[in-house]
Amino acid sequence: MSYGYLGKILWIDLSKKNAEEEILPDKIFRKFLSGSGMAAYLLYREIPAKVDALGAQNILGFVSGLLTGTGTLFTGRWMAVGKSPLTGMWGEANCGGTLSPALKHAGYDGIFVRGISPKPVYALVVDGKTEFLDASDLWGMDAIQTQTILRQRHGKQCSIACIGQAGEKLSLIAGIVNDGARLAARSGLGAVMGSKKLKALVVAGNIQVKVSQHELTKNLNKSVSESVRRQIPLPSGKIVKFAGMIMRWLPVQFALDGWFYKLLLRKWGTSGFNQIGIEMGDTPIKNWGGTHRDFGFRHSRSIDPDNFIRREQRKYHCYACPLGCGGVLDAEGSEVNGHHKPEYETIQAWSSLIMNEDTESIFLINDKLNAAGMDSISAGATISFAIECFENGLLTKKDTDGLELFWGNTPAILELLDKMIARDGIGNLLADGSKKAAELIGKNSRDFAMQAGGQELAFHDPRYDPGLALHAVVEPTPGNHTKGAWQYYEMFRLWTKIKGLPRAKFLYWKKEKYRADDDQACMAAACSQYSQLLESSGICLFGAFLGADRLPIFEWLNSVTSWTYSPEEYMQTGLRIQTLKQLFNAREGASLRHAINKRLLGIPPLTAGSAKGYSVDLDTLVRKYWQAMGWNPENGQPTEKCLFDLELKEYL
Repeated sequence: MSYGYLGKILWIDLSKKNAEEEILPDKIFRKFLSGSGMAAYLLYREIPAKVDALGAQNILGFVSGLLTGTGTLFTGRWMAVGKSPLTGMWGEANCGGTLSPALKHAGYDGIFVRGISPKPVYALVVDGKTEFLDASDLWGMDAIQTQTILRQRHGKQCSIACIGQAGEKLSLIAGIVNDGARLAARSGLGAVMGSKKLKALVVAGNIQVKVSQHELTKNLNKSVSESVRRQIPLPSGKIVKFAGMIMRWLPVQFALDGWFYKLLLRKWGTSGFNQIGIEMGDTPIKNWGGTHRDFGFRHSRSIDPDNFIRREQRKYHCYACPLGCGGVLDAEGSEVNGHHKPEYETIQAWSSLIMNEDTESIFLINDKLNAAGMDSISAGATISFAIECFENGLLTKKDTDGLELFWGNTPAILELLDKMIARDGIGNLLADGSKKAAELIGKNSRDFAMQAGGQELAFHDPRYDPGLALHAVVEPTPGNHTKGAWQYYEMFRLWTKIKGLPRAKFLYWKKEKYRADDDQACMAAACSQYSQLLESSGICLFGAFLGADRLPIFEWLNSVTSWTYSPEEYMQTGLRIQTLKQLFNAREGASLRHAINKRLLGIPPLTAGSAKGYSVDLDTLVRKYWQAMGWNPENGQPTEKCLFDLELKEYL
């Protein structure tokens, strides 16, 4: 009997309109867990090398985590997986909402889709039965409208993953929408769904997930709940920004504790980091070319976090989440009723990055992106790229359909976004992201594309935390900001569970962040391995920030499954998963060190702020990281010894 996982997946072939179940042996789950680990095993097995990411042979997977549905907390994340059309490499996108438990209640650890339908369809998967239904009437509708209609047809109990116009038009920065406006936004996997003419996946069921040790699991939950519930009064958003200013002035830095991080999330959600991030140097300004001086207090008051929770009608909780960092807002000034509160990444993409001080426009832009199913990170970064190209004469009014693209020109920015969603005029050039646009514009436009390996970076500055730069260029999914950073390591507190890992200093000189030594490499490798565990278990990154001594992921895995693995053995599982994804990219002929814009590394250095005068020694960091992972330090290829040690010798 299996506990935690169901041991069964569903294969859908849209070309043949058939669905087949596959029973996976227990050893696969023991080696790769579920979620993206199981997906790495299956996609490496099933996707031929160097296929067209928008072709019939690419596979799009929807996978749940091993701990989802077991009563554990923070375990409601699902992942979309496949070969990315944006980067040509391993693609994945992490999302909350309700799809993760729905997959398991329908009887599957994951659903995988291959082939291309000759006409638009949606797949209905309920209690082990799959139907292919005509979606011609839904094609052209946005994601919000699509979900509304499908719930009317199939009941409120179903969970829906669908695409909007961006996915239909094969924008390479399109995502997949679930539960109103939660997006699996990264890697362009919405375009893969659109290429298959799959408008939506509708899932429901009543299968229950078995747990080995119920009482132990419940007891483990109690301490997590208590940690989340503890909340001290916080001042207004206007005051919090001064904390960032003080952090900028200080020559030293305190290790970040996830419990304090949680305080801001619980009150404001991710918008709590809007102004403090600008002041402390974590948030990029003016396409990463500016500093806090360009978007200081007078400008950033437009994104005071109080502006966003003021409109909040109720907190939004993803499945199994005790924190509730999201929010559902009123409909004032919005084209979409019951819209979701903008998140930090969206707010910064459409404020400080493009120098926009119109708060109401951010609400509207957020709604447009959610409805269209377009990645707000890549879309905002691509528009900031276009503005800098216009500023430098690489794009003219003739190229931009008459739009004057200067910093903070909100009406022009709104119109440009509409054009990107519709692939109209200049929008068609920009709808595939900044790297593709730079290739078409030519000249020195690539200098203004803030991306790594083809994917735009999220809005946490590697010049402030060099660990972000390292993970952006070495993770199997390029430009990824959720896998690791020096501050992530501080919050994960893995040294409390894993013998031999460096202990984060409580207080240190800021210049120490820019070291490129063995300890930094060891910390980064631990972050990568732990992140693979999180994503294969269905655990939210914000929950993990509480720390491994407060969030009992290792203990949960054992209590749910009846396994008896040590934390060190689970970290080996994380390394095994990451290594297989690395092999996927190697088979594609991809560079295992992704190219990154030099501006993101402080070349040349910033002239103000916390990172003033600093550059990131990426060459040394990458070599030492690869060595810490057990891979060839010169090229990132997993070594023969590594594959034998990880029981991956069949991949030699």
